[in-house]
Amino acid sequence: MKGKAYLVGAGPGRADLISVRGLALLRAADVVIHDRLIARELLDEVGHQAERIHVGKQGFGPRTMQQEDINALLVDRVKAGLQVVRLKGGDGFVFGRGGEECAALAGAGLPFEVVPGISAAIAAPAYAGIPVTHRGKAGSFAVVAGFEDPTKEGSNTDWLAMANTPTLVVLMGVRTAAKICDALMAHGRDPATPAAAIASATTIHQKVARSTVAGLPGAMESAGITAPAVLVFGEVVALQDQLAWFATEEGGRGFVPLVEPE
Repeated sequence: MKGKAYLVGAGPGRADLISVRGLALLRAADVVIHDRLIARELLDEVGHQAERIHVGKQGFGPRTMQQEDINALLVDRVKAGLQVVRLKGGDGFVFGRGGEECAALAGAGLPFEVVPGISAAIAAPAYAGIPVTHRGKAGSFAVVAGFEDPTKEGSNTDWLAMANTPTLVVLMGVRTAAKICDALMAHGRDPATPAAAIASATTIHQKVARSTVAGLPGAMESAGITAPAVLVFGEVVALQDQLAWFATEEGGRGFVPLVEPE
């Protein structure tokens, strides 16, 4: 049998937010190479015969495996004729290094398929009752990484443009929240603009801190916001007063069971 890799987005945290195709591929895989922030219920769906390889990392700590080694692992298992699922949190093409992994497979002349996942950039605000767009309030939004490669010089982020974007969503920005807020205000963002931080979004551990651009770092500290968390800046944040719907104390009972295989 010819091997193939499937880059599957697992979604923002809650197990039953994976796509139907992603779940089917997970159950049929010979090998599952997964990151750290994957719901335990999803890993329970992996067949007993499948090889499971954890390649994630904890926060800013050392990686279980370097990216070059992950690329080589994917190539090796596909060349061996195996069906390989590369299971990544959120969507693999949104700050997930999915493009690098697919490039490695393409460079080796190996087949692969991308199965999109729901990105936390959209799901986290949604579960907090914050739409990233809203007619009359925000006709566009941007998503940026709060943490960039420390080996490169400067920043690829145009903070002037971000300060003028109606809704700004920041991933991986917990440790740099104060710097991000300072950069936005320095580039003209009103310090009183509504802002929020959503931790462990879509899960029963979800926690939200609401404030303004100027006050968000302090609100995060008071609320005990830790990674993984998503930061949101813009007038849409104020809509949470009307649209908040997800009660974490009920979240565990509200999960939809994963569809049973035929």
